[in-house]
Amino acid sequence: MNQFKIFIRTGAVLFLGLLSFIGCQHAKPARGEWKTLLDANHTNGWRMVGPGEFKLENGELVTHGGMGLLFYERERLGDCQIRIEFKLTATNDNSGVFIRIANPPNDVWDAVNHGYEVQIDNTGDQRHRTGCLYSFTKAKNAVDAKVGAWSTMLITLKGKRTIVQVDGVVVTDYSEGQPVPEKMIWYEGDRGRRVDSGYIGLQNHGHGAEVHFKEVSMKPLR
Repeated sequence: MNQFKIFIRTGAVLFLGLLSFIGCQHAKPARGEWKTLLDANHTNGWRMVGPGEFKLENGELVTHGGMGLLFYERERLGDCQIRIEFKLTATNDNSGVFIRIANPPNDVWDAVNHGYEVQIDNTGDQRHRTGCLYSFTKAKNAVDAKVGAWSTMLITLKGKRTIVQVDGVVVTDYSEGQPVPEKMIWYEGDRGRRVDSGYIGLQNHGHGAEVHFKEVSMKPLR
């Protein structure tokens, strides 16, 4: 009987240890520590919705086809910094980084209308260029995304505030409730408050406007 109890206890300890190990694989990093969410080696926790795809080419993830969305379905992100390494190969390359998406999107338009697109395309006006919340905010500083070289986008989500830096230059500093222009074109996002903590994703615009991605990482602020 005592041997049976020891067997049961040992099994329970091993089972709890296994659960702990599995939990650690998806554990939230400590404040101040970067966690890689996506790179050319893995897209674990990401799901594609809509047409198109992200292809691995020469150690880089490249958008093809469109218009679709690769979103991180594992958790909502808020009060954190998100770092994206991207590269243009032509001046008209087009994509975007979606943030503050309220619910898991069924297609890219869910993200457009219930989140913000941080623009990557650099051919538009001051509300439709790299680092802006597409059609919502005007660029505080104009940054020309590099063609043929990697650029770093750093997005800070802190409560109702969103800050976007591109290659160290602040392009957007916006807080919920600040005035925004009316929606002018059907494909601009519906107006309204966005959630403090939401899903993120990468736009797959495609059709000759491919963008290369090397890494998406996240660092908690609390």
